Amino acid sequence: MIDFIINQQLCTTCGTCVADCPAMIIAMENGFPTIATENEATCYKCQHCLAVCPTGAVSILGLKATGSRPLAGGFPAPDKVEMLIKGRRSIRRYKDENLDPALLQHLLEVAGHAPSGRNTRQVRFTVVDDKDKMAVLREEVMTGLTRLVHDNALPEGLSYYADFIMMWEKNRYDVIFRGAPHLLIVSAPQNVASPLPDCLIALSYFELFAQANGVGTVWNGLAKVAINDLLPGMRERLGIPDDHLIGYVMAFGRPALHYARTTQHGVIIHRV
Repeated sequence: MIDFIINQQLCTTCGTCVADCPAMIIAMENGFPTIATENEATCYKCQHCLAVCPTGAVSILGLKATGSRPLAGGFPAPDKVEMLIKGRRSIRRYKDENLDPALLQHLLEVAGHAPSGRNTRQVRFTVVDDKDKMAVLREEVMTGLTRLVHDNALPEGLSYYADFIMMWEKNRYDVIFRGAPHLLIVSAPQNVASPLPDCLIALSYFELFAQANGVGTVWNGLAKVAINDLLPGMRERLGIPDDHLIGYVMAFGRPALHYARTTQHGVIIHRV
């Protein structure tokens, strides 16, 4: 049951929800929008009908318009969005402090609104939410990598991890996680429509909203390879399901430095 309900006192019978339904399962019946029972299984659960109704007459999946935020006048000015995109930097120096738990939860909830292929919404956010937990994880990963280095067991093409371990053993310098207090691993079932793009889009949303809240991030390919390829036992340790593809890993936390200006990048454009 998708619980599609129309408040007939609010509905203007404009038909906007009918026209906008991606699954094309809403129809006008007795003057009001309805979804036939036999069509409910094909609902995308995208909530377009809830979002598009100008009077808030639609509720679906137990959700009402009163629980949503109105969009009119709520979007940031284009120049502010441009500044966020151009001013975003990869952060590799972090303060040794936890994020406020409420802020961390909010970042994840907002990132959960990222689009996914066929609206499957199966992206899983595995988060290290405490710097002490992160310290334990860091030690475990470094110990595992050290074992590989000492056993001369690094795969071909990944020998440079030996340099990272040397820096860790000599100076406790953390190249893998950059000393970040938190880590986010995004994964999705391999059998969904687009698991890798879904993960990358979700992380992009997380990063931009995090940086808008003063939280630094870095796309962490070194950690991804360590966890997913070099130390596969870490997947089970972190509770990542066997059937999931790890899309990417991101370290994050309060930055220990702040950049003063945007950079100046060119762009490759091909017009057809």
